This record gives sequence, structure tokens and C-alpha cells, in this order.
Amino acid sequence: MAVLSQLPEAVRVLAQVEADKLLADIFSLQAVVIASEDGFDVASAARDGIDPSRIAAMASSIAAISSVVSQEAHLGRSRSVTIDTDAGFAVVFTVRRSDVQLVINIVAGPDVLIGEVMYRAGQLARLLAQS
Repeated sequence: MAVLSQLPEAVRVLAQVEADKLLADIFSLQAVVIASEDGFDVASAARDGIDPSRIAAMASSIAAISSVVSQEAHLGRSRSVTIDTDAGFAVVFTVRRSDVQLVINIVAGPDVLIGEVMYRAGQLARLLAQS
């Protein structure tokens, strides 16, 4: 939790505004969770009883695993992971900041275009990295 204390309040507010906006803009999104790299919920917007704190914890683990796989395979730094299922998909984006590393997790239903989610997640990652 000490990592979260290093994140400026303005970034937390921006993250919450953007999570709410993204969930409102794309109808079949189930959740937008922005977490610290150690798995704590920084900002979130969710539907259908999804628990953002659980998503935050899992997303940070997925990001950590993808980082190790990328290093071991000599692929460079991991930027994102996509989890495709028969009921939708989830994307996990890493946000590199100078103070606190963040992880964006977006959970979507099967009717959402993956390209739109990837584009919007990338935009959000860049915005949070530069804020």
C-alpha cells in the first residue's frame, strides 16, 4: 500500500474520471480497473457485481508474469496481454511512470470490438504515463 502513497492525487482523480468515461463510452465493457503494480485498486468502474479489488490483484499478477515471459524470450518490455475467452476478453496494459507503475485491466463482453478496446487502453496508458 506504500506504493499508492507515492501516486499524486491528481493522477488518481484523472484515472477515476477516465475509467468512468471508458465504461460509459463502450456499452458492453464489464470493468475498467487501474491498479498499482503490487495489486491495489487505484481507480475503477465496473458493472455486474465485478469486484475491482480482485481484478486489480489478478491484473498485476498477469502483468508481472508477462514481464518475465517477455524478458526470458528476449522480446523486450511487455506492454500488454490479451485474455480471450468464450464469453469475452480482458486486456492488461502496463503503464510506466517515473513514480509508480500502474496496470490497466479492461474486461469486455463478447460484443465489444477488441481493436477499439486496445486502442482506448493504449490511449489511457499514454495519458496516465504522461500525467
